[in-house]
Amino acid sequence: MAGNPLTDPNWAEATTEQVVKLVDNVKAKTTKPAVMAARGLVFGLIAMFLGLFAVVLLLVGLTRGLQAALEPLPWFFDQARAVYVSYLIVGGLFTLVGAILFKKRNDTSGAV
Repeated sequence: MAGNPLTDPNWAEATTEQVVKLVDNVKAKTTKPAVMAARGLVFGLIAMFLGLFAVVLLLVGLTRGLQAALEPLPWFFDQARAVYVSYLIVGGLFTLVGAILFKKRNDTSGAV
């Protein structure tokens, strides 16, 4: 009898293999997808925060760069006026992009 542990010397090894296969199968169907979902969530959040941080730094750098570019024109822009004009330029760019996106919100042609 192959199932009798007293007469089969490989019974413990075969039983252990069956248990290991069962545990691996359960792990493959439950734990691995949960770990992958958690990793995706964590890495997605990190990427989102880093992207948001990069956008904020880009906007601050763009505004400050415009201020620095406008300040060497003392006959037209002093420091305070250069700040206001740089805000006006960046705000105008945002308004232009927003108007373009607003116009395309109901576009069904699929073109961007």
